Amino acid sequence: MTLQIGNHTLENRLFVAPMAGVTDRPFRMLCRELGAGYAVSEMVTSRKELWGSLKTSRRANHDGEPGPIAVQIAGTDAAMMAEATVYNIERGAQIIDINMGCPAKKVCNKWAGSALMRDEPLALEIVQAVVDAAQPFGVPVTLKMRTGWSEEQRNAVKLARDFESAGVQMLTVHGRTREQGYKGFAEYDTIAAVKAAVRVPVVANGDINSPEKARDVLAATGADAVMVGRAAQGRPWIFREIAHFLETGTHRAPPLVVEVRRLLLDHLVEHYALYGDYSGVRTARKHIGWYVRTLPDGEAFRARMNIIEDCAEQLRAVGDYFDGLADHMDRMPVQRLEDGDAPGEEEEAACAVH
Repeated sequence: MTLQIGNHTLENRLFVAPMAGVTDRPFRMLCRELGAGYAVSEMVTSRKELWGSLKTSRRANHDGEPGPIAVQIAGTDAAMMAEATVYNIERGAQIIDINMGCPAKKVCNKWAGSALMRDEPLALEIVQAVVDAAQPFGVPVTLKMRTGWSEEQRNAVKLARDFESAGVQMLTVHGRTREQGYKGFAEYDTIAAVKAAVRVPVVANGDINSPEKARDVLAATGADAVMVGRAAQGRPWIFREIAHFLETGTHRAPPLVVEVRRLLLDHLVEHYALYGDYSGVRTARKHIGWYVRTLPDGEAFRARMNIIEDCAEQLRAVGDYFDGLADHMDRMPVQRLEDGDAPGEEEEAACAVH
């Protein structure tokens, strides 16, 4: 089933969540190859003095990426957010997404991310500025938020109506408050209430870690799409598994070990090309660790791999490890995060602005 955002028709209703330090261009393209219909970039700061940094330039790199190219921006000043909108559109963004969902302390302490939900007038001012800046380019604006700041302050429904009136064309709701972070369980009643309150498409996010969970969340919320984050780390093929299940009601077989070997090695080559040798070998470690965390001798291999400081050596080590697996394993085991699993260190920092 396709979905429309402005003039863009998305291939399906399975989205990759924006996660800083994770959903860079190589990872987004891999997820798209494996069944995701849409992927939002890592968060890009609205602070102009950081736009020339290597980190921001990498996040604004969309070379070879299939459209529509969606860029998430974050900040606390309406004028700066408007300027960041134009900056990213001029660099290829076809959809602008506003971050009001990040719970990281280093973001919320600056009143960005989900902290904006506590200041409704400022949140609306920012949204209107971004919509106005994007409108001359014909670029639609979307927004990602939480259910509220805390259990006592759940204002997603009211804000959703305000944002729709300001011109936002799609809303994503993570079923937790900022106070929860990634702990506990996502709740979907608030997402269902948002869906009932607005006419624009609504995307459900939070704890979607299996085909069955995707089906159940879509049914419970009436949402137009689901967004997968942590469950795609080390398992990017989850999107084709969900798509197959939603279409047929049956499970697709896990990928062959030889296919995963190819996918990971190709991913690493693209990762090194984006980050260079020094950063590439280091930032690739988390991706490799996610792939092998449930595999035979995975922890021991991860420990060895984490001391490798050369890209070519790292690539050979990964290839050799999967060659060894292929000798006694045909297919990959099914990997699932349990509902409410606490994120790892990388995931807790996954939406931080650097």
